[in-house]
Amino acid sequence: MEASARSSGSDTAATIQSLLCTVVIAVFVVTFIVQAFQIPSESMEDTLLIGDYLLVDKQCYGGGGVWDIVMPYRKIARGDIIVFHYPVNPAQHFVKRVVGVPGDRIRLINKRVYVNGSPLTESYVRYKSNTPDTFRDNFPRPDMVAAGLEANWYLQMQKLVENNQLIVPQGYYFALGDNRDISSDSRYWGFVPSENIIGRPLLIYWSVRSLDGDLPSSPSMGDKLFRFAYAITHLFQITRWDRTFRPVK
Repeated sequence: MEASARSSGSDTAATIQSLLCTVVIAVFVVTFIVQAFQIPSESMEDTLLIGDYLLVDKQCYGGGGVWDIVMPYRKIARGDIIVFHYPVNPAQHFVKRVVGVPGDRIRLINKRVYVNGSPLTESYVRYKSNTPDTFRDNFPRPDMVAAGLEANWYLQMQKLVENNQLIVPQGYYFALGDNRDISSDSRYWGFVPSENIIGRPLLIYWSVRSLDGDLPSSPSMGDKLFRFAYAITHLFQITRWDRTFRPVK
């Protein structure tokens, strides 16, 4: 009996220890290596869709410390998709594509992006509006105030434009959404500071389409609990299987 009790106690202790190790490893991974994010808006269509769930590599670019010397980190490059703290409200997370790195001179002419005088090849960009916008499509325009333009950025922009080109300062990045016509991006609120950048999306680990067209007519339709229950019971049907486990490029 004593041996059996000791064995049972030993097994319980081993199970608890294993669970604690798993929790510690999971916390370490989420805190330092990867983090999960959900796409809430259309600004990165068709690269990223509303309902895409991302795993973001938080160690891709390093942290500016001594480990940057020995670890295989890489610099943020033009064309990278980044997740970052929104400079105007750091509590919010944004995802955009880097178009300009420090020292670049940026200009948009009739929606076409020019960097240092050369046009960018942007196969990922989508234009979904036929209505031209003087500020959005021909940028920079520090002489005019556009809808959604941050006041501080408007004042800063005037000091950074030379020969109709916006100069990206050291330590900052110019980022745009792939869905260029509806994206709130660097054109409207300014540069992304390097310290605001969380990391680079690795893959879409799950993708779910909107429930709005599927929910039955019900007084509880707007209730979060009802939506959650519906999603759980129709998980297979609402999952975009063609996007699940897709690498982000």
